[in-house]
Amino acid sequence: MRHSTAPVRHIRHVRHLPAVLVAVLGLTVTALAPTAQARPAPPTVAGAFSEAAAEFGVPRDVLVAVGYGESRLDGHDGQPSQARGYGVMHLVDNPRQHTLREASDLTGIPVAELRRDTVANIHGGAAVLRARADEAGLTAGERARPAEWYEAVARYGGAADTRTARFYADGVYDLLAQGVTARAEDGSAVTVAPRAVAPDRGSYADAAPLAAGPDYPAALWVPASTANYSVGRTSSVTAVVIHVTQGSYAGAISWFQNPEAEVSAHYVVRSSDGQVTQTVREKDTAWHARSGNPYSVGIEHEGYVDQPSWFTDAMYRSSAALTRSIADRHGIPKDRAHIVGHVEVPGNDHTDPGPHWDWNRYMELVGGSTDGGTPQLTFASYSTLRTGSTGAQVSAAQWLLNSQGFDAGAVDGEFGPGTASAVRSFQSARGLSVDGAVGARTWTGLLSAGSRPVIQQGSSGEAVQRLQRALTAALARTVSADGVFGPGTAQAVRDYQSSRGLSADGVVGPATWSALQAGR
Repeated sequence: MRHSTAPVRHIRHVRHLPAVLVAVLGLTVTALAPTAQARPAPPTVAGAFSEAAAEFGVPRDVLVAVGYGESRLDGHDGQPSQARGYGVMHLVDNPRQHTLREASDLTGIPVAELRRDTVANIHGGAAVLRARADEAGLTAGERARPAEWYEAVARYGGAADTRTARFYADGVYDLLAQGVTARAEDGSAVTVAPRAVAPDRGSYADAAPLAAGPDYPAALWVPASTANYSVGRTSSVTAVVIHVTQGSYAGAISWFQNPEAEVSAHYVVRSSDGQVTQTVREKDTAWHARSGNPYSVGIEHEGYVDQPSWFTDAMYRSSAALTRSIADRHGIPKDRAHIVGHVEVPGNDHTDPGPHWDWNRYMELVGGSTDGGTPQLTFASYSTLRTGSTGAQVSAAQWLLNSQGFDAGAVDGEFGPGTASAVRSFQSARGLSVDGAVGARTWTGLLSAGSRPVIQQGSSGEAVQRLQRALTAALARTVSADGVFGPGTAQAVRDYQSSRGLSADGVVGPATWSALQAGR
């Protein structure tokens, strides 16, 4: 039987009911209630999830996972997200999505209360989620099984196309698999035990998988609406602008697909694991920083300016790797004059990324600094380094480790415990022998890391120089690191390929880059 849209819980909130019914209920309650009965204490946020789940027949863990994915269970004092979504459950009021009004119609709770009151917002979100389950035709038996809620969750996200809707729902089911342990804004503990759920994707099962980003292959590709950016550039790319979404990862991506948004960014980075989605080609002008749009690439980071918990280690490392790639490909100096916050772009009134963004750490991970200094990286040979080593090659190794997201600390030329720990982490990530020493294989992996363009005799640039340094370490002979792929470099490539069992054609393609970056 279809769920009733007149929830019982609001009998006690008589202001939400018609006047005649209020009068009748008032008589009944007066006749039955003890004269000195105390008002019940309002439920905690944790209690509200259980109460709303029971009221609307939604699995409590699914409801929590949706809310946690949208907001980390923070209502943000009734302030809207970038996409004009409100509260823990991100009830939306924008030109394309109207779940805030729908929740009010389903529950009888005024819109203003749904915006600012977390308990009410959770009930509103549960009502909308149940409505999506009804639209999907779930029976009572199916509603009891979290796996059957996939279509309802996908529809709740409000994405414009099936691929993005599936992307949203997969994120919620990832949270179910990982579990949730959170402290809500009222201090109550909200937990979801990890569980393996094989969702029934229903009509979303055949949604095409997301392609790799056209400029940064580690990213997913979800193009923004063509109404939200300009094709082409009026300036060369000379800067990277760091933003914070003021909302969720999936919400920002979906908002950029809304032609009414009139806003976009080139990339969005997820808080939990650093996943990156590209939404606008770098050759095109995203609308993210007003006066900075023509000459910059914009990177949005999931979260809120006033909540540092969103800025995770995974996010910093992933974003830094992205920024490093952008800087290398466009020849942008890795310094704070060229890698800036939204707040620093002239003519803008935004405050992101805000005071909680750790610029020092971020720039170390990018491989840059406040003054743009880069240590010497080219040497005639590369010595084996270990704890106690000092000098310019130690600085080079520290800088390379930091630039690749392995925190070696200060680039000070002193091989101490922090550098040794970063080396071991790098070696483990690359499948190398984890001994904490920088020998030929570790040097090869460090020096070659980065983008993997196909290069051959006649090529030039940063990728060629990385190749030449890596070959010097791998072959234990000097290969001139001048950034020009000439006959000497071509011969060194063929020698390397032959010695590693690769096709010795002198062309550096995916197989040769893979071998170098694995330290072979």
